[in-house]
Amino acid sequence: MTTTENAGELKMVTFALGQQTFGIDMRSLIEIREWAAPTPLPSVPGYILGVTNLRGTVVPIVGLAERLGWTPSEIHSRSCVLVVNIAGKQAGFLVDEVNDIVGIQEDSIQPAPDVEIQDTNVIAGLVQITTRGKDGADAAAAMVLLLDLDALTVTSTATAGLAAGAGPVATTSPVAGAALDIAA
Repeated sequence: MTTTENAGELKMVTFALGQQTFGIDMRSLIEIREWAAPTPLPSVPGYILGVTNLRGTVVPIVGLAERLGWTPSEIHSRSCVLVVNIAGKQAGFLVDEVNDIVGIQEDSIQPAPDVEIQDTNVIAGLVQITTRGKDGADAAAAMVLLLDLDALTVTSTATAGLAAGAGPVATTSPVAGAALDIAA
């Protein structure tokens, strides 16, 4: 929660992935980067596209569509990477395009539906926002899925380790000899 003049207001960055609009808390966002192909890693889940060097830190790049079990995003001129902080570690998420930064009231966030899914529920909640038209005027209402970055973590445990009941599985990156822990 921000402690500015608008207590209870949350700033979020919204972005498109396929036909859906998602949002993340601005406090988790480190930067928005133009798409550049990352260095691939062997023996990692398919949604880990590789790693990139961000000012001396090796950052895993995740295909967010693949991570959610969707068809991979097609790279185009508006594709970009949202570099975020998840539990003190950095990760980059490939998204189709960044839409806007919006302020919402925290009490306007609706809980995610309680449905059975195979993966941890990565949706922290849903919120209705008003999108801007091309001329800057309010256009239409849109439902935004707020991502739970902690549930999307790519830096703690691996699928194989979880499936086998084992602990974290580390993969050594060929980039600067860094160890990455990859989560499902």
